[in-house]
Amino acid sequence: MKTLLTLLVAGLLSLPLAASAEVRLLMAEEHGCTWCARWNAEIAHIYPKTPEGRAAPLERFDLHSETPEGVTLASRVRFTPTFILVRDGAELGRIEGYPGEDFFWWLLTKLLDDAEIPLDTTG
Repeated sequence: MKTLLTLLVAGLLSLPLAASAEVRLLMAEEHGCTWCARWNAEIAHIYPKTPEGRAAPLERFDLHSETPEGVTLASRVRFTPTFILVRDGAELGRIEGYPGEDFFWWLLTKLLDDAEIPLDTTG
């Protein structure tokens, strides 16, 4: 029995660890977008320092260019800014437009909660 347990533990230890899923927040923007500029002024400078920013690092792309490589969107992006939460290249949800600082954080937290993406609040 001890030999069987030793073999089982050794087998489990030799299995490769699962790679963590890649989570990103894509931001579709375009030149001259007033709401993009407002988001930049109110949120951009603090976003990477927040638990949300650490859980879903921001990646920007131009609305009129190609979607970032390896990303599959549920539908075409029509508004700027549009924030798209993706895991391993698949869209999990989006925020269309910038509703202001308070509502943005609330909507983003809801997206992350719905996708069961934990926030590191030890930061």
